[in-house]
Amino acid sequence: MLDTLALYSFMFFSAVLILFQLSLALGAPWGAASMGGKYPGVYPSKMRFVAVVNAAVIGLLSAVVLAHAEFAFPVLHSITNWAIWIVAAFYGLSIIMNSITPSKIERIWAPVALLQTLSVLYIALN
Repeated sequence: MLDTLALYSFMFFSAVLILFQLSLALGAPWGAASMGGKYPGVYPSKMRFVAVVNAAVIGLLSAVVLAHAEFAFPVLHSITNWAIWIVAAFYGLSIIMNSITPSKIERIWAPVALLQTLSVLYIALN
């Protein structure tokens, strides 16, 4: 039961993050909530590309979690015993970065990163 809750929680927030990044790439005026608020409003062209890359990275990390939980992508399962720790470190670092950002609105992502870190740690250890 907790395995499923941890996986669904992780994937829900990953989907939110991916949609947020893709929205930035498509011109949503939410730049203040990302990248330390350096680009408030609509992202410039180069940052829109970065947002697409960010979405792809989150998707790749999510694939590792799905494979480790044996929910999808069985071909990736052989690498997940070590790759899951990269995912955990990524989201652990995200807690710190989203907590110390100069952008007050970007700090809303710190609790999301915390929930994702806790979820991936639970999945990694079980």
